[in-house]
Amino acid sequence: MALLRLLQLASATLPVGAFSYSEGLETLVHSQQITDPQTLHHWLRQELSLGAIRIEAALMLRAYRASETQAWDQALDWNRWLSASRESEELRHQSWQMGRSLLRLLEKMDPPLPVPTDILQTLRQEECNFAIAFGLTAHHWNIPPDQALLGYLQSWATNLIAAAVKLIPLGQTAGQQLLFDLQPDLEQAVTVILDLPDDRLESCGWGLAIASMTHETQYSRLFRS
Repeated sequence: MALLRLLQLASATLPVGAFSYSEGLETLVHSQQITDPQTLHHWLRQELSLGAIRIEAALMLRAYRASETQAWDQALDWNRWLSASRESEELRHQSWQMGRSLLRLLEKMDPPLPVPTDILQTLRQEECNFAIAFGLTAHHWNIPPDQALLGYLQSWATNLIAAAVKLIPLGQTAGQQLLFDLQPDLEQAVTVILDLPDDRLESCGWGLAIASMTHETQYSRLFRS
C-alpha cells in the first residue's frame, strides 16, 4: 500500500501544476548552455549534489519528521525557512502554488490530512511550500521516509526532463535514457540527505538563481519558471 501511495504522490498526473515549470531550464536552453542530453545530465547531477533541490528534499524530510512527532511548530518554522531561502520570485511562487494545490487536494480526499486546523490555517496564510506539503502527506500516507525522499527527487527529475524534451528538444527515448542514467545520482542524493544535519543545509545555487531571474524577463516563454 505504501508503494502505491508513493507512486500516486510522485506521479506526473498529481494535479499540482508541476508540468508548467522548468526551474530555469528554459533560460539555459535559450542561452545554449544546455543543448543535448549530456549537458542536461551534467546540470541535473550538479543540482542533486550541490543545488537547491537537495535543500528542498532535506526540508521535505524535516516536515515528515515533524508530522511524525506532531511537532507542528517545527513544520511551520521550516516552511518559513524554506520560503526565505528562495533566490527568485519565480521559484518562490512555484513552490507556493504547488504546495497550495497539494493541500487543497488533500482537504478533499478521505481520510483528510490530520494536521490541526490552526496549523493548516497558518500554512495557508503564510503560503505552504510544496516540499513541506509533500512531507506531511508522505507521513500521513505511511510512506517510509527514505522512499518518500527518493520519490520526491525522482518526481523533480522527471518533470525537468519532460520540460527538456520540449525545449531542447529531445526525443522521448533520449529522455527516458537520461532518467534511467540518473538513477545512481538519485540514490546517492538520498543517502546524503538522510544524514544531512541542520547546520549543513547549504547549497551552491547561483546558477539556478541567475537562470530563474533572467527567465522573469525572457521575451518568449513556454513555462512559468
